[in-house]
Amino acid sequence: MTDGGSFTPREIVSELDRHVVGQREAKRAVAVALRNRWRRMRVEPGLRDEIAPKNIIMIGPTGVGKTEIARRLAKLAQAPFLKVEASKFTEVGYVGRDVESIVRDLIEIGIAAVTEEEKRGVMDRARERAEDRVLDALLPRPAAPPVPGAPQPSGSETREKLRRMLRERELDGREVEIQVADAGAAPSLSIFTPQGVEEMGVQMKDLLGGLFPGRTRPRRMTVPAALAACTAEEAAKLVDMDRVRELAIARVEQSGIVFIDEIDKVASGADRAKHGADVSREGVQRDLLPIVEGSTVQTKHGPVRTDHVLFIAAGAFHTAKPSDLIPELQGRFPIRVELESLGEEDFVRILTEPSGSLVRQYTALLATEGIALDFEPEGVRALAEIAAAANSRTENIGARRLYTVMERLLEDVSFDAPDRTERRLRIDRDFVEGRLAGLVRDEDLSRYIL
Repeated sequence: MTDGGSFTPREIVSELDRHVVGQREAKRAVAVALRNRWRRMRVEPGLRDEIAPKNIIMIGPTGVGKTEIARRLAKLAQAPFLKVEASKFTEVGYVGRDVESIVRDLIEIGIAAVTEEEKRGVMDRARERAEDRVLDALLPRPAAPPVPGAPQPSGSETREKLRRMLRERELDGREVEIQVADAGAAPSLSIFTPQGVEEMGVQMKDLLGGLFPGRTRPRRMTVPAALAACTAEEAAKLVDMDRVRELAIARVEQSGIVFIDEIDKVASGADRAKHGADVSREGVQRDLLPIVEGSTVQTKHGPVRTDHVLFIAAGAFHTAKPSDLIPELQGRFPIRVELESLGEEDFVRILTEPSGSLVRQYTALLATEGIALDFEPEGVRALAEIAAAANSRTENIGARRLYTVMERLLEDVSFDAPDRTERRLRIDRDFVEGRLAGLVRDEDLSRYIL
């Protein structure tokens, strides 16, 4: 098993802390869920199959870190991970994507990841083959093999000399013409079916692929580019795709993670009339149920079982409540975590603590123009106050408000940066309030601008 479950829960939370401020409960829940994947794989096989993943539903307003937690968890897990939005799916019978495409997309991610791993294992052989192709372009082989006992032609010595020069990068400045696969030569075909355009279209291409032999076309490129292109092609040829499919299916079934965002958008409130789109929303929930409970989905790579795939759902639940989901679906998400709204102190931390904080981002961006930004602590505090005030007076969009406030603050500086004579700018409270305080006081204006 290659996922990040070998991290302890404390290490997982510590890693998430580097990118997401606060939300301790949510971090602890996903850390335990991820660690349980590792624990389950070490349980005796008989009991292992009985241990079902404890799916999580994260509840909280927009902009508080639900999606960011899932995104960072994906990088940490090193397991097949897919993020989808529940609002993109429709009930079977309606035009749109059906929920089984979630599993089909997840297996494609697994196939891609395992293929890359397998390619790394054959890279040395692929590199040797690629070298031979490039050498053939630089110095074509003799038309006939040498006669036994006859003196060996000097071309062999020249070829080995070229190989040494190639490996020592002495030929990087030269160009060669090589035959490479023509990706655009394959026929394109899409068919509308109840299964969905994207899946059947791909299956038909695969079915007819044998009728159209792989085409190549000559391309002139530098020696390093030719070597890279040939290495990629040869690695793909050396990979055993049957083994890749087996490994990918096993990995998806045992350690796959699906993050379903906007789950509240398919919940129908008790006060809504059950017609039109609401019928489709409940239909999406019913269609999701067997996937989350555990079922077998047919894909072009083979059947995939979802019994042990971990599902993490998230939603703001402004106009609906978790109890508005159908009871069966609620029961499949036993762990519920409520994320807290963000305030002024949280905004100060978000602006400064994460490794990719907005302060660091804008400082680095304007440094490319030779402008040095000095963010004073009081300036950062003023930004946090204004963002919190804008959220309280208008729509609360959480940390996303900081993007709007920061962009508005530095709009003139960003525009004039190439022509500015002043190369150092001090961002203190006076600077921030001079540009933004008036907007916050005018509530009508702040609704449009902030």
